[in-house]
Amino acid sequence: MPKRSNVPDYVADRYELPPVPKTNGVARNAFARGTARRARWHRPYILCLVIGDLLCAMAASWTAISQFANNRVTSGFDQIAQFQLVAYGMMPLIWLLLLWGNGAYDRRVIGLGTDEFKRVFRATIAVAATVSFLAFGFQKAGQDEGLSRGTVGFVIIAAMAYIFGMRLLARRALYVVRRRGRLATYRMLLIGSLPETLFVYKVVSRNPKAGLVPVAIHLSEHLPASRRAQAPVPVHYGRDLVDLVHELRADTIAVCGSAGAEPDELRRLAWQLEGTGIDLVVAPQLTDIAGPRVHIRPIEGLPLLHVEEPKLSGMAWLAKNSLDRIAAFIGLVLLAPLLLVISLAISITDRGPAFFRQLRVGHEGRVFKVWKFRTMYTDAEERKSKLEAQNEGDGMLFKIRDDPRVTPVGRFLRASSIDELPQLINVLKGEMSLVGPRPLPADDGDYLGDVRRRLLVRPGMTGLWQVSGRSDLSWDEAVRLDLYYVDNWSLAYDLSILWRTVGVVLRRKGAY
Repeated sequence: MPKRSNVPDYVADRYELPPVPKTNGVARNAFARGTARRARWHRPYILCLVIGDLLCAMAASWTAISQFANNRVTSGFDQIAQFQLVAYGMMPLIWLLLLWGNGAYDRRVIGLGTDEFKRVFRATIAVAATVSFLAFGFQKAGQDEGLSRGTVGFVIIAAMAYIFGMRLLARRALYVVRRRGRLATYRMLLIGSLPETLFVYKVVSRNPKAGLVPVAIHLSEHLPASRRAQAPVPVHYGRDLVDLVHELRADTIAVCGSAGAEPDELRRLAWQLEGTGIDLVVAPQLTDIAGPRVHIRPIEGLPLLHVEEPKLSGMAWLAKNSLDRIAAFIGLVLLAPLLLVISLAISITDRGPAFFRQLRVGHEGRVFKVWKFRTMYTDAEERKSKLEAQNEGDGMLFKIRDDPRVTPVGRFLRASSIDELPQLINVLKGEMSLVGPRPLPADDGDYLGDVRRRLLVRPGMTGLWQVSGRSDLSWDEAVRLDLYYVDNWSLAYDLSILWRTVGVVLRRKGAY
């Protein structure tokens, strides 16, 4: 005999209650097993990160133990054994717990961007605070001798450095896997109008490191077959989304642009995907705004997307300027012998000045003279007018891949980007920064419209444009990247660009 509902009889007699859906929705029990994601590539990757973090923490302890034993910071076998127990037993476990607590294993941040490393850094601060608290709590009254604070600090800093290095290598391996095949990726179904979905397709396809692979488009409006044929992936209309995702073996639905403007439709889609393990992503029409400037402020169930103004001042900006000056001074001192040798090589191969100084537009429109090693013959400016027809650049760029005005030594300097090293003088004088939009010649335009926004920050020796393709990019794409940097600047972003610059220079990508 079937169980009766808890609803009173007079209600049950008058109304027929709908059955509870079996597959739609998630369990509301706190002890119920969570929904398994359809995309599962992150599971072995996170497991490798956990093992790697554990080994890094143990390696830092081993390094400290070797230093501890050699320098004889303290005496006695018992103290060394006690330190080994804490270093190899407690410290690695504390690291794993605090890395997990700070979200360093969140599948949404691993493998892309700087947020993963920010969380590792926050975990480092938490480890230092935890160790300090435990050391204070268990300190014996009147005991002066013990492990030095320097030893403990060395363990923590070494572990952070090892974890950073390990995660960079793991990320590099992940990028290699993603480039060579369709492994470790998210298969996306794009929903929206054709222009909106094609824009999202173009953006995500341009960055294979993100691991997002659009496999199909579901249009929000009917279009003739001739229009749909423009899409690089299959186009559908009027299909059940869950069935279509299963058919495509996709694991992510991306709602593009105005398709997410209807709150009821988006909410019903989210309900429909509950319990299916399919991710729901909303790509708003607001583009080129990074995460730190975007905040969700829910008011009565309405999620308001609040966009902060770009932060172009404050302590972070002061830290950037200080870092620029200090790094430029150290760089000039260390590179002085190399700069001298290059100057002599230029003067010997082509008689003339070793340096080339040209007027460039800098911060807030100020004009300054940029320092560079001379890579062209002394009559390069006179010969420029004869080469206008061979210009391969667009907009305010004049580029020729095999420019006949470039000297043999200059060709090597350009390919290796060594010709930019004298700009450390401009950085030291405060005219430039290590990272920023590239300074453009003062006689190439009046910098009206969007281009003028590049002047809100100091020009840089390297920038987002340089690490994203350099001379291989179009003028419009270069401007878009520079404006993205201006709108989303941060000190962590600068460090990330500096790190990427090393790889770009070594590969000589887009340098001519």
